[in-house]
Amino acid sequence: VQLQASGGGLVQAGGSLTLSCAASGRTFSSARMGWFRQAPGKEREFVSAIRASGSATYYADSVKGRFTISRDNAKNTVTLQMSSLKPEDTAVYYCAAGLRPAVASGSSGYDYWGQGTKVTVSS
Repeated sequence: VQLQASGGGLVQAGGSLTLSCAASGRTFSSARMGWFRQAPGKEREFVSAIRASGSATYYADSVKGRFTISRDNAKNTVTLQMSSLKPEDTAVYYCAAGLRPAVASGSSGYDYWGQGTKVTVSS
């Protein structure tokens, strides 16, 4: 599975941004998809994940109620809609695909990673 994240950019606090991750390969519909982020000087952290079927979604407490993850298995894409953005959301956002049963919020449970897209939220 190859992953290509896009949609990052500069936005003012309180604004919205939508990230997309396009996947190649026939295993996308079997993969749990996740978004992680890494701010400068910090470790990579879990943001959100969605099951292969889309039947369940998971969010970090810091983004719950502001971010929405979705997927389109017919188009091999996963989307992260971000609203009410805060300066602390500034980071490089990575999409990831996991083919093995694992905890959705753990980075070790993901087998493939995209290159990242940068999100900057100005105050």
